[in-house]
Amino acid sequence: MQVDADRSFSRPTVSTIDENAIDAQPLDAQVGDGWAGRLIDPRRLFDISVTIIVAPFAMLVGAITALAIFLDSPGPVFYRSTRIGASGRSFRMLKFRKFRCSAAGTPLTTDGDDRFTPIGRFLAVTKLDELPQLWNVLRGDMRLVGPRPEVIEFVECYPEHYEHILRVVPGITGPAALEYADESYLLGEQPDPVAFYRSELLPRKIAIDMAYVDRHNVRGDIAILVRTAIVPARQLLRRMRFVATHPEASHHGPARHHHHMRLVPVALAGALVIVCFALATSSPL
Repeated sequence: MQVDADRSFSRPTVSTIDENAIDAQPLDAQVGDGWAGRLIDPRRLFDISVTIIVAPFAMLVGAITALAIFLDSPGPVFYRSTRIGASGRSFRMLKFRKFRCSAAGTPLTTDGDDRFTPIGRFLAVTKLDELPQLWNVLRGDMRLVGPRPEVIEFVECYPEHYEHILRVVPGITGPAALEYADESYLLGEQPDPVAFYRSELLPRKIAIDMAYVDRHNVRGDIAILVRTAIVPARQLLRRMRFVATHPEASHHGPARHHHHMRLVPVALAGALVIVCFALATSSPL
């Protein structure tokens, strides 16, 4: 597999993945060439249909989220991250910005990350930062369900395995993403989050993604979408319980004495999202 990048990284040994899994039979539906090839794919038609159906609600919530980010901290509303997609082609994945513009660091997000803006932590917990990726779905860079796209740094750690995974288009959500929905909490407990992710979490996620590539179907994708809808609420409740029982956990970052003020935009954003959801579900289409 040829990956669009100039950098090279060492490849650690993986003992938790079955090397024979790479020799699986070809998929029935492969990535099409151009718009015509993608449009005849039933899963592509499903993605476009669902995206169009949820577009009014997504645009409303997206507009409110964008306004909250604009008022919350200086900098652009959106963040574009280069990821590796189908057939090893790179693309720009769109997200709502959750970190301070001046912040530098790893491509991973930890629970105690001091790069968060005041509203950024709420976006990460509720997964609202992923909402703009519906645009990537319309473009054909991503699907609603599929293996989550990784940065080149991690793809080049396990090239043979990703050669198998990248036979399909990556997704906004997927089985590995659901299995490790609490990834930021796990990483936040590690002295070296990047090393832990590369050697422990990533191999497990790769194994799940490889199994998905071999067995995925529309019915399974719908089940994953339903489960995904539950994750933000569950994560938010878990976060609220954790902060209530561990007050010191909210004191991350350089401006610790402002942590109570940081809850204000989070509460406002949460209230706005709940109101919008209620309006959208109570109004006729």
